[in-house]
Amino acid sequence: MAVTVEQFWHAVPGGTVRATRGVLSGLQAVGGFDLVGVSARHSQVDIDRERPPINVRSFSIPRPALYEAWHRLGFFPVERLVGTVDLIWAAAMVVPPNTAPTVVTVNDLDFLHHPERLSQRGRSFFPRAWQVTKERGTLLVAPTRLVADDLVSQGADPERVRVVPLGVDLIDVDPSEHDDVRRRHGLPESFALFVGTIEPRKNLRRIVDAVAAIADLPLVVVGPDGWVVDGQDLLGPLGDRAFRLGRVSERDLHALYAAAEVFLLPSLAEGFGLPVLEAMAQGTPVVTSAGTATEEVAGGAAVLVDPFAASSIEAGIRSILESSALAADLRDAGRERARTQTWQQSGRGYRDVFHEALELGATHG
Repeated sequence: MAVTVEQFWHAVPGGTVRATRGVLSGLQAVGGFDLVGVSARHSQVDIDRERPPINVRSFSIPRPALYEAWHRLGFFPVERLVGTVDLIWAAAMVVPPNTAPTVVTVNDLDFLHHPERLSQRGRSFFPRAWQVTKERGTLLVAPTRLVADDLVSQGADPERVRVVPLGVDLIDVDPSEHDDVRRRHGLPESFALFVGTIEPRKNLRRIVDAVAAIADLPLVVVGPDGWVVDGQDLLGPLGDRAFRLGRVSERDLHALYAAAEVFLLPSLAEGFGLPVLEAMAQGTPVVTSAGTATEEVAGGAAVLVDPFAASSIEAGIRSILESSALAADLRDAGRERARTQTWQQSGRGYRDVFHEALELGATHG
């Protein structure tokens, strides 16, 4: 099976890479498919910097030319690189010519509803990618029911849409690692945590307003700069209560989740919201948005707030900080929720979709 993995080399790979990597690890655990990645041309330095967990074959052309050839011209089938394949998985809505049954993952359609939240490149690329997805996808996979319903409302055939939730690694973090990660990053004993790319729908401005209204609560922000908004500018009102860490190692990320007093992801929109599940896996109480995909992911194990009201986010944070009983309940419920959503389960879900796509290909072939 050929897998599109070009997203691993995007300047801001974000949650899409974490999702692809996790599903690939789940597929490798459950077995049943020989996987080969397909990418554009990259220098050896780029290839060494970030690699998917599967073997990769690369075209001789750069990313912009490859995307244009695939989406507008229908050139450069994956077979040109890897030989005959029985299935293609377009893991990030970049869809090669469908010379074999093709499964396309669509993480969300926020680009259709709010193009102002995207970079100029994103506003140009994603609507076309969505049209190609509808035309070429044998089956479309959404990470939540909310996204699946959105795909149908935007023209996808409901008979071709499937839901496979993303997952989480259940990593044990020793309490000694809490102190170590605080010391190395110069963090206070107690803090609220945000994890994500700094971009408009993450709602960091209202998070900052909410935290600013709570005396002595620091905010730790993990994640790269994205587009449209300036992270440093957004964090300005917090002064020395803001700690900007950028990208951190996987081990540090898990330790930061475990050390945080409360995790904040009251996004304006998400397709899934992996950090919610990652925080829950570490037993950290979560504040997230009502009416979005993260409510579905949380499964009743988080405090839900109105993401458009800083006062609601503030109240959600206070409810956890001021009630040890609620915090304890959320820790237990979060851990239990995370145990039901592992990457191996995601791998099984994708394996079932892939088998179904192969059967559909045989039927229509």
